[in-house]
Amino acid sequence: MVSIKIYIEGGGEGKDLDSRFREAWTKFFKAAGLTGQMPRPVRGKGRKNTYDLFCTALENQKPDELPLLLVDSEAALKKGHSVWQHLKSRDNWDKPTDANEQHAYLMVQVMETWLLADLEVLNAYFGSNFKSNKIPAWTDLESVQKLAVFEALDKATAECGQKCYAKGKVSFEILGSISPQKVAAKCPHAKPKQFLDFLAVMR
Repeated sequence: MVSIKIYIEGGGEGKDLDSRFREAWTKFFKAAGLTGQMPRPVRGKGRKNTYDLFCTALENQKPDELPLLLVDSEAALKKGHSVWQHLKSRDNWDKPTDANEQHAYLMVQVMETWLLADLEVLNAYFGSNFKSNKIPAWTDLESVQKLAVFEALDKATAECGQKCYAKGKVSFEILGSISPQKVAAKCPHAKPKQFLDFLAVMR
């Protein structure tokens, strides 16, 4: 059986965030229907550091190991571009010699886009002070720029006090509750379905 490690972008410092990060992604994978030996999420913190960790893991991988990369796209994908073409164009990251198209995946345009795919969870998490009407009824979530996504979350949670939206504890708690099926339905070019399908096959 292949041991899968997924190097995922996610900032912040401290063991508490490390633990919350792993817990959130493990819940997400379980909700997606993965069972048995689960993929191991590895918090890469900064974007470039996540890529570097993945490259090192790929270079030193053992026959029964499979490292994968999952980062924000940070911008819209150009039509016809593969994941590696996008990462080369935007970040000047080269595809490692031993990597193929199944090694890298994107959250388009940011992880928070995936959170907006499940407004039911956001309403439940933030409670009565959550202003869902501050989030536009975008028909194509993946076309929404990063800043607009964050602005919408800020406005919708502005009256939620200490529970207003923030990266770290809050973002990880929400991630662990959202529906992967809703993400796959509303964010097709973020490749969550291909990503999760691939994980299911490789377990």
